[in-house]
Amino acid sequence: MENSMQQLQEGFDQIGIPFTDRLSEQFQTYYEFLIERNQQINLTAITEWPDVVGKHFLDSLSLLMFIPVEKMSEKKVLDLGTGAGFPGVPLAMVLPDTQFVLTDSLQKRTIFLEELCQKLDLSNVSIVHARAEDLGKEEAYREQFDVVVSRAVANLSVLSEYCLPFVKIGGWFTPFKTEDIDAEADEASFAIETLGGVLSSIERFVVPTTDLHRSIVKIQKKKHSPHRYPRKAGTPARSPLKKGAD
Repeated sequence: MENSMQQLQEGFDQIGIPFTDRLSEQFQTYYEFLIERNQQINLTAITEWPDVVGKHFLDSLSLLMFIPVEKMSEKKVLDLGTGAGFPGVPLAMVLPDTQFVLTDSLQKRTIFLEELCQKLDLSNVSIVHARAEDLGKEEAYREQFDVVVSRAVANLSVLSEYCLPFVKIGGWFTPFKTEDIDAEADEASFAIETLGGVLSSIERFVVPTTDLHRSIVKIQKKKHSPHRYPRKAGTPARSPLKKGAD
């Protein structure tokens, strides 16, 4: 594990964030608890320490190459469909002054996350068990976040309908995607515009210390999302927003 801790530190250096003894201990605790609970519930197919470091921890933190730490400080961030806590938990660990809300629709995962955040002593994280389609209608969450992140595996049109209603005017929706995103982004343009967003840029990169090619899509919220969105549970995935259909 020592070599991979060195890998983690090298990744921090490449991203441009300080690596401390406390963070070293926290990431090791995260890994050990993830592997322990993964035997009981399906959290990740990636289980070897070097792979978790690159494909989960450093991939999650790569956002900070495109939204600097100082711009994230004292902001409110939502991680939608967080699963085993990626990217929200690694980001919360290095951004203690930023408030994070992590949501997932599976209660087993949210229970895991509650226990994980206690083990990591993270006071800046709240866990919510809910479907995006329902939570996006609640005043306490709708258009309340400076940044919404997601590594959820879903088409960008669908993710936009789930996520943009949570973003406040002037805020950002920043989904993590594969490198080959251009066609998907073109197809999602109608959904993004309908929901009040503007695609600002597609940031392509290689995850530090790996050969994993990724993209982060930066979408800024310019207008309020119409109240009818997100549509009822299951509808966005079955019928993604596109021109001439609804």
